[in-house]
Amino acid sequence: MIREIVQYGDPVLRQRCRPVTEVDAALVELAADMLETMHDANGVGLAAPQIGIDLRLAVIDVSHDPECISYLIVNGQHAELGSIMPLIFINPELEFGQEKEFGLEGCLSIQGIRSDVRRPAEVRATLPQLDGSVLVVETDGLLARALQHEIDHLNGVLFVDRLPAAAKVSMKNRLRKLLENQESR
Repeated sequence: MIREIVQYGDPVLRQRCRPVTEVDAALVELAADMLETMHDANGVGLAAPQIGIDLRLAVIDVSHDPECISYLIVNGQHAELGSIMPLIFINPELEFGQEKEFGLEGCLSIQGIRSDVRRPAEVRATLPQLDGSVLVVETDGLLARALQHEIDHLNGVLFVDRLPAAAKVSMKNRLRKLLENQESR
């Protein structure tokens, strides 16, 4: 089922989400709904707060572009991107590489705004799965960026919060208009 994606200004987007404590049929169904919603919106990731749910659950699918990464190590072994896509995870932990790079980001909850965001180029993510297993993923490129972006959502952080000061100033009016549109609904 396709869910409504909440938009900039909704308070759930600014909350640190609750950990998932139990995986049941309802959570599995929610994850499936999130994947369907993300694909319907042409996104590469979606976090539970983006559909108004305060849980540490997110989905990512970058399989449309297998060249979006230069390497992928899963549980210590080299892997193909398609072997872990779509990625559904709960209660993630993230470690960052030292090198940083700029990349263009947008967000399904901040319609019509895209900007370059500086983030670590590589990550190591510990991603508990719905079946109780755990994936430890080391990667770069779009997958690393998507992991950081979605995990930020679980911590109440939006990509616009990560912009340099000058970019935040230039974006202020556009964000204010989004807030006004949200409040008038």
